[in-house]
Amino acid sequence: MSTWKITDRVIEGLSSSKLSGALPTVDGSALTGVPGITKSASDPATDTNPSGGLGTLWGNTTSGELFSCSDATTDENVWTNIGAGTGDVQPYTFQGTISGYTSGGRTPNKDVIDKFSFTSDGNATDHGDLHTTFGYSAGQSSTTHGYIAGVYPYGNTIGKFAFVSNVTGTDVGNLFVGRDGGSGHNSETHGYTSGGFIPTTNNTIDKFTFASDADATDVGNLPIANGFAAGQSSETHGYHSGGYAGPNSDTIDKFSFSIDGNATDVANLTVARRYVPGQSSSTHGYSSGGVLPAFNVIDRFTFASDADATDVGDLTVARGNQAGQSATTHGYLSGGSSSSNVIEKFEYAASANSTDVGDITVGRYGPAGHQV
Repeated sequence: MSTWKITDRVIEGLSSSKLSGALPTVDGSALTGVPGITKSASDPATDTNPSGGLGTLWGNTTSGELFSCSDATTDENVWTNIGAGTGDVQPYTFQGTISGYTSGGRTPNKDVIDKFSFTSDGNATDHGDLHTTFGYSAGQSSTTHGYIAGVYPYGNTIGKFAFVSNVTGTDVGNLFVGRDGGSGHNSETHGYTSGGFIPTTNNTIDKFTFASDADATDVGNLPIANGFAAGQSSETHGYHSGGYAGPNSDTIDKFSFSIDGNATDVANLTVARRYVPGQSSSTHGYSSGGVLPAFNVIDRFTFASDADATDVGDLTVARGNQAGQSATTHGYLSGGSSSSNVIEKFEYAASANSTDVGDITVGRYGPAGHQV
């Protein structure tokens, strides 16, 4: 085999398989196409938009942790922690991926917390107790805790419990206005309760922080006083749909998470009803069931624009007063009228009826729903 000595010539079109032996030391500044590591005293954020796109490396010089950009979407980037393997940086999502929770409820008021899996169908297990009994309460979820706000009759208590363990829940604050029948919503940082009864219908929207245990503050009002409505959450807004406002309501109201202010009437459900639970996918809100009379309708409305809901399926049984839970692919309902113990789910991707997938440990109506 012939060999060639190269001095100051340029080699073009040479396959790497033809190279052998040791390469001499080269100046790294002459290399191209080799990504470097961005050094910073802090972690990257979801809105850290890397010019190098996927695979960009980011080193935190304070903690020593190393991140790789695994999803390069403008202002919604995902940075996977490849150092410690935990603490990924990614956009907040309302939906759960692990478990749904059903807390409180009436027959009479209960302190039970049930937990069921989102990854497989089956019965719920007892996850412990709330610090006191709750019924007709609003449910909220942070990334680590479930919250339950308001209590029958016309109470102002806010309780919370840990998702990771079944330690008894704690009292963490009070609503701005004590009431029952409020609707629950949450942003990444705050829980919200809209409407309810005190004993007349109420229009208050109040919020409390997840960062510390504190009382809620009044941040706005619904267009019309309304209670026992469904609550839904997009990334940017809370939605309050259906309920009771004198007669049963078919109204869909929404309010902003980023700016404290009043809600606006943006659309209508297909059927007016109250005692209706809500679910949220990443793109749509769902209002499922309801009563007076009992309904089996599953309505869906888009978060992308203000438009009326459409009927996309039916529950297994016409029923209201359930807890609503939201997974990434399915909406869930648990409990309900006549002290039901049924857990049922429906798929977001298809317009289809729900199916019975398990039972909660104690049948009851008016519980709160949570997810993680």
